[in-house]
Amino acid sequence: MLSRMTLEQFAEALAASTPTPGGGSASAQAGAMAAALVQMMCDLTIGREPYRAHDEAVRAIRARSEGLRRDLLTLVDRDAQAYDEVVRALRLPQGTDAEKRARSEALGRANLFAIETPLATADACAALMGMAAELAFKGNINAVSDVGTAALLAYAGLRGGILTVRINLKGVVDESRAAKLRERVRRLEVDSERLREEALTAVYVRTNGH
Repeated sequence: MLSRMTLEQFAEALAASTPTPGGGSASAQAGAMAAALVQMMCDLTIGREPYRAHDEAVRAIRARSEGLRRDLLTLVDRDAQAYDEVVRALRLPQGTDAEKRARSEALGRANLFAIETPLATADACAALMGMAAELAFKGNINAVSDVGTAALLAYAGLRGGILTVRINLKGVVDESRAAKLRERVRRLEVDSERLREEALTAVYVRTNGH
């Protein structure tokens, strides 16, 4: 499993001349690291007197970020599996009409899996960016740079996930479904810019003592 590799092993796997793991898995890994940093910030804040007023909110963020970290680690492997399913579908025989139909149906399912997986990564990363912005104001000031790093990692994970979605959209033959997916991607792109600015502004405000 990719998610069980050491950092060195994962980097070597990414560098190898094989299609997987690729950008989708790397995006999910970036999101998982963002979630870990959010969780760390929470643990450095909970129970400390200067931040007592935010204790309940920070505990809720911690619980959610821990769940997202686990989800994103699962998506590291799932993205590679999604690509492999597309390849398997493309290799199915198409000598008869029945084989062509079976191949088309398998390819349609595989393409949707290859879209839904990076979309889940992007959604998780968007949630983490919002948490990072909130924590930048409410969390331990000594770790505010770490939560800023979390926001940037989540931004990279979100935009990388979207790139993977876009390249697979061409395989969606149902134009109505494709249009809905394109709109969802567009909203995520817009939200990612807003959330990044909110998080980084919060970090700069705290670090400059304003």
